[in-house]
Amino acid sequence: MNADENDHTLTVGRAARAAGITPKAVRLYEAKGLLSPAERSDAGYRLYTDDDIATLRFIRQARTLGLRLDEIGDILDIRRAGAAPCHHVLRLVDQHIADIDRTIGELRQLRSTLVHTRKTAAEASAGDVCRIIEHAG
Repeated sequence: MNADENDHTLTVGRAARAAGITPKAVRLYEAKGLLSPAERSDAGYRLYTDDDIATLRFIRQARTLGLRLDEIGDILDIRRAGAAPCHHVLRLVDQHIADIDRTIGELRQLRSTLVHTRKTAAEASAGDVCRIIEHAG
């Protein structure tokens, strides 16, 4: 590695700090193919570029939106192929919203069942494991 390369690359720890993630996450994203394999220094250290840092920041932001690594990989693949992935991202966001809405509905139903069970619970008799649970719903 020459001095010029040293000015424009970061080791895994510094790249992780610059992107706001852990070094373990950097290695994971590289292993999963979200990040191109890093160049190596003469001593074998992984070296990351400004473009790599931008990709890592993108991955971090996508994760905060609840996107899975495979979904992020698809987005990055679309972009690397030269296309804008925004329509794909919108479909993913819409699906995540629908999933959240479904989960909220399920949690509301569970809460309602628990409230009803609590209101109608009677003392358990000696022969029952737990009448509250046996007669829930």
